[in-house]
Amino acid sequence: MNFYRHSKDQIITILKALQEASILAKDANLEQIDVTPTREAAHGDMATNAAMILAKSSGKNPKELAALIAEQIRLLPDITSVEIAGAGFINMRFAPSFWQRIIPVILKAGNEYGKSDVGKGKHINVEYVSANPTGPLHVGHGRGAVFGDALATLLAKAGFHVTKEYYINDAGSQVDKLAKAVAYRYLQALGEPVEDTVFASLYPGEYLIPVGEALKQQYGETLAVKQDGHYRLGEESEWLPKVRDFAIQSMMTLIREDLSYLGIEHDVFTSERSIHARGLIEEALAVLESKGLIYKGILEAPKGKTPDDWEPREQTLFKSTAFGDDTDRAIKKSDGSWTYFAPDIAYHYDKYKRGNDLLVDVLGADHGGYAKRIQSAVKALSDGKANLEVRLCQMVSLLRGGQQVKMSKRSGNIITAREVVEEVGKGVFRFIMLTRKNDAMLEFDFDKVTEQSKDNPVFYVQYAHARAKSVLKMANADVKAPTEVQLALLSHPAELELMQKMAHYPRMLESAAIAYEPHRIAFYLQELAAEFHSLWNRGNSDLSLRFIQKDAMDVTLARLALVRACSKVIASGLIVLGVEPLEEMR
Repeated sequence: MNFYRHSKDQIITILKALQEASILAKDANLEQIDVTPTREAAHGDMATNAAMILAKSSGKNPKELAALIAEQIRLLPDITSVEIAGAGFINMRFAPSFWQRIIPVILKAGNEYGKSDVGKGKHINVEYVSANPTGPLHVGHGRGAVFGDALATLLAKAGFHVTKEYYINDAGSQVDKLAKAVAYRYLQALGEPVEDTVFASLYPGEYLIPVGEALKQQYGETLAVKQDGHYRLGEESEWLPKVRDFAIQSMMTLIREDLSYLGIEHDVFTSERSIHARGLIEEALAVLESKGLIYKGILEAPKGKTPDDWEPREQTLFKSTAFGDDTDRAIKKSDGSWTYFAPDIAYHYDKYKRGNDLLVDVLGADHGGYAKRIQSAVKALSDGKANLEVRLCQMVSLLRGGQQVKMSKRSGNIITAREVVEEVGKGVFRFIMLTRKNDAMLEFDFDKVTEQSKDNPVFYVQYAHARAKSVLKMANADVKAPTEVQLALLSHPAELELMQKMAHYPRMLESAAIAYEPHRIAFYLQELAAEFHSLWNRGNSDLSLRFIQKDAMDVTLARLALVRACSKVIASGLIVLGVEPLEEMR
């Protein structure tokens, strides 16, 4: 149950009655009415913007209208006070019994608590990671992977039908570059010395050494030519296709293993080469051409410093400016080859054809200029029926001892996500990656994320869950059915504040899903943990507030129900983030 939605529904009922009484305009739009937590506890428990939203359409002063609405709100059960604040906000305070009812709701719902139907009937495709299959996932990929995975889980919790997808960029020049690096590692596996300088313009990471050895195991000496006792590569057309296929398959196996370390499984892997092979580029562009959106033209020179090799050439262009882009975009070069944008158009067309109403692309920060053009293509191809959201993930700065960590011998000039996970653990990695909004820079301090203090957010939240579990074990008694527990005994302000925070969970999840912001869950969990730790600490100074009261079993049972409910909410939030709730801290 969403207590905020319940209160909003009650207020909407009041507003509709006021419409019937001609106090509000019959055509007044009630969709923008909201009920939110107040910013400060002194102002009440919840606030509504109803009077602010409806005053103009009803021809009334906001404060005057607020007074009329407040008069009706005061008649609702559980309301203890209603006040008008500012320009017309209505602040409401609820009786303790209202908040106490959250406990049986949580205990009954379990992991389903917070589940919403806001996305019911909507199909959404979340594409994330989609790293070039040229090496292991680095920490930046890891951030996008965690963000996309948590977002997909969050959207599913909100009732959306979610498809998690990975796009394999296996048709560009980067995979030829990879294949050449693997070919030289293959020569090394045959015993042929290869200078390190050969890899300077390719992929130098040592992770390709076992790929070269595996290539030797499969093909023996057949991919090389032996001359004067030395091996060399033969005609490129002979070995490149085989090595390229082998290298891509090997890298995708490596990437899948990296994703497994992060606890991530995709539903669909789509190959760019398959987009070409299935004729989807021609199909998608035919749709755009039938709408009059494809033409031959010459683009203006790039803004800023013009590249030395730039010259005006006639190209095949997509009229993306008709859909909000800054400039029209080339889809076919003057030499007749496709630009990289053409298969991207076709790929998104394929995702739309598969029945997705909503598309989300999770990309690195360096793809900022990409959003408008592909959003334009999706609008054009779907006649505005599909919507594409692009979420950019900023870089991650790794710190150790206050110094930036930049290099890894194992993987060349990157730190891999797997290396970090092996050191700090999957749960820590995932949680920390969600402690900042996706488009903000993030510092990952190895020292701080492993220390056991309140300054370490993942420890602080996990410790709250483990503490709650410890209390329940210490009590050595199962909590009775909620109907048998005297919840009215939970009347201390700190207990009520904890219940209010737990009641906020469904609303927070729903708003986070709508905004595509899973980091809100990490923020919420830190706030909930703070409320729980605060209540625990009060028991150290005031023995009457301890959870277990040996001489007052009715109080103990009520507080154990509160503790168990809190542990379930923390566990639910951690699970959405892909973090295992810990039963005890070591």
